[in-house]
Formats: sequence, structure tokens, C-alpha cells
Amino acid sequence: MFYYLSFLRPPPIQAHLGSSISITPQIANDLRTELYSEVQDVYYAWCHSTSCAMVPSSPMQITKPMKLTTWRTGNAYREVSIPPPQGVRNGQMYRLVLTTHAQGFPHIVNLGGQAIGERPFPVISMPVLFSSRSKPTKTGKQEQVERIYRISTSPNEQAFLSIKEKTSFDLDKKIWDSGVGLSAWLVELASMTEDPLGLPWIRHLRGLLMHDRCEVIELGSGTGAVSLTLESAMPLLQQNISANEKLFRSKSARPQAVVLDWDEPNLPIGLSEYPYGFDLIVMADVTYNTSSFPSLVRTLDKLLRLGDDRGDRSTPTVLLGYKERDASERALWEMVNGVGIKLEKIGEKAGADEPPVEIWAARLARS
Repeated sequence: MFYYLSFLRPPPIQAHLGSSISITPQIANDLRTELYSEVQDVYYAWCHSTSCAMVPSSPMQITKPMKLTTWRTGNAYREVSIPPPQGVRNGQMYRLVLTTHAQGFPHIVNLGGQAIGERPFPVISMPVLFSSRSKPTKTGKQEQVERIYRISTSPNEQAFLSIKEKTSFDLDKKIWDSGVGLSAWLVELASMTEDPLGLPWIRHLRGLLMHDRCEVIELGSGTGAVSLTLESAMPLLQQNISANEKLFRSKSARPQAVVLDWDEPNLPIGLSEYPYGFDLIVMADVTYNTSSFPSLVRTLDKLLRLGDDRGDRSTPTVLLGYKERDASERALWEMVNGVGIKLEKIGEKAGADEPPVEIWAARLARS
């Protein structure tokens, strides 16, 4: 289980130059239903609106983090004030960073780090416009936050993934533990040279993902943190694809956001471009709603039948990131057996508390 810094009360869209702003920080689980039980110092910093998501070549891109408060469950709903950035001028826009430490680049989550999840994840607000007007021209609350994830792409290279999520309680617009855990596991997979468990999975998945052409579909993408597909989340999903445009080596490597309704009898037209199916079907945290299991299994079956004419190509692989929320979710394992998916646990990614994110995989057997 991972914990996330967030804004129970987000900063304003516009603030007066000489006035402090008020926020209510929160540290909770991915569903925001369980508060962080430990005592934790919380720091704040400011960054120019255009620099937070840039490659952090200099720690000066954000101001020196300053202690804001000490988090305890007893003061979980306490409002706190933050002074404006030093030297801010009329018309400038800054973004507020909340973090739990003050060293290095505290606003970035290192997906390749062994200690991922040891601390609550930092959060970055949307831009706050500082104005000399006594009455703000822009009112209302902020509706999005951003988190930045560092990915090591080689021993000497790194990339930064910028993911926005909604401040509302819409479940399809949040970053969930399984997406973070599976993403971190895939980053770790890329750095492995052998299978530490004596299983063929590491070699198979590395070969699959490093192939010149690997067709991947992710079901229930939400914010798109693992790869990228869901109707009410589509605008946010598309926004995250566009925000990370620089990471894609070519137009063909750019993820495509497609609405895939599990209850529809036919696959969307966009997927007809893949007559030979997909090499990899990825899922993260698709098990929280057990009533959707029949629809999910039917969708998986349809995706598998896309590959009936694969010829000599290897059969598809299914990769699932899963964190148990209720024991009844395990019924999915038996249901997917009916379409040839025999999931095998191949790893896990621990966070601050139990349960860990489990990594399951299956090679599909075809008659």
C-alpha cells in the first residue's frame, strides 16, 4: 500500500501578491479512505508554472522546501497558511509543491528506486496566478493536481513522466496503487539481466517489450499511468498523453486513447487495425468492482480472438497489477481460466504498509 500527499482543500486559482494562501493538506491511501497513521513532517515549495514538469537539471527550479506542518491524524483536517513566493511579481504564476522531505528533488517520485513508497508521494498543484488586484478575477477551486515520476531508461539516461489527476473523488481519474506498483515493477524489469526467481518470465517479458514492434493494450487505464483506455476519464487520459509527447520515439509509438466499453458486444472500430491482436494485454486495479468481472472476461476473450490469425507469432501475454481490497476479488482468477488465462504470480512491489501490489502474468494457450 502506498500513501499520497494531496489537497483536501486545494490552493486558489488566483491569490493576492501580499497575502498568504490557505490549504488543507492530506496524507491518505489511493482511495483517500484511510489516513496515514504515522507522524510526518510536511514541507512546501514553489516552482514557476512552466518548470515543475521539466527535466530537473537544477534544484533551483523549485524554491528551497520549508517545513509547513507536522502531519498527525489528530490534525488531519486543519487548515494551514502558506506565504507567497519570495519576490513574486504581478501576473506571475507559481505552482505549490507539497513533499515529505527537503533533499534532492523532493517533488519527483523515483519509480526505479528500491524504497518507492517508503514515504508518501509528493504532489504539485496547478498554477496559482498572483495579482495585485484586491479582488480576484479568477475564482473557484483547482480541479487537478500533478505528480512527476522518474524513469531510468538506461544507466546514463532518464525520463520524466508527468501525470495529472483530478481533485474530485471520481475513481477513474486517480492514480491507484496497482498502477504505480506495476509501473515500478516494469522499470525494475528493464534493469534486470536474469530472472532472480528461476522462472522464464523475466526473459520473456524483457524480450517482448524490447522488440522492435510490440503491440500493447491496457484495459481500464484511467489516468494512463501504466500505458493508456476509459470513457469518463478520456479527456484527462488524452491530456496526459499529450503532456508526455516528448517521451515517444515516433508517432507509431504514441499511445492511442480509445473508448473500450466492456459491456458492448463488439470491439471499437479503432481496434480493427490490429487483426493479429496484441502482444501484451496490461491491466492494473481492474478488480475492485466484482460485478464487472463477467464483462471484463468477455472483453478479454474478444481481445484474444483478435489474434486467431497470428500465424507463427507467439501467443499474447497478459500482465496484471493487483492489490487486494477484498478477498472476493480473487474470484476473477477462476473466471479467466475459462478463456485460457492461467495467471501465475511472478513478483510484487511493496509500499509503506501491507498489502503489496502483486504482479501476475499468463501466456495464453491456444488449441
